[in-house]
Amino acid sequence: MRCPFCGHIDTQVKDSRPAEEHVSIRRRRFCPACGGRFTTYERVQLRDLVVIKSNGRREDFDRDKLERSIRIALQKRPIEPERVDQMISGIVRRLESLGETDIPSKQIGEIVMETLARIDTVAYVRFASVYKNFQAADDFDKFVSELRPDATTAEK
Repeated sequence: MRCPFCGHIDTQVKDSRPAEEHVSIRRRRFCPACGGRFTTYERVQLRDLVVIKSNGRREDFDRDKLERSIRIALQKRPIEPERVDQMISGIVRRLESLGETDIPSKQIGEIVMETLARIDTVAYVRFASVYKNFQAADDFDKFVSELRPDATTAEK
């Protein structure tokens, strides 16, 4: 593993332990060249997934990109980081278990929205606003009213 500080190729593993409920391995590493210490995570990858964008373009699935978008939606929300990691791992496992290597981005977005809806409605609306490309306040209004159809009848 290359050192992120000095680029030295030969780093040493000082400690390994299971992480994310035994889904990955956390390794503490040490660089003998610069003395830097850093952590890496190893995960099992069942198959190489390819995302098919709405314009037809294909790109390799990037777990980090998925994680960034979910963390942005959950920013400043009272959700524990471990729960977020479990959610992301669950989404990736679900995608890998679909049996297909080519997955439409729309399907990934729907799975993320479904998962966020169960965890935090604010994060769900945040993600949906980007995913569904809301252009005006009316788009938010319509979407939120669909979330709570009973609330509109209760207020009357």
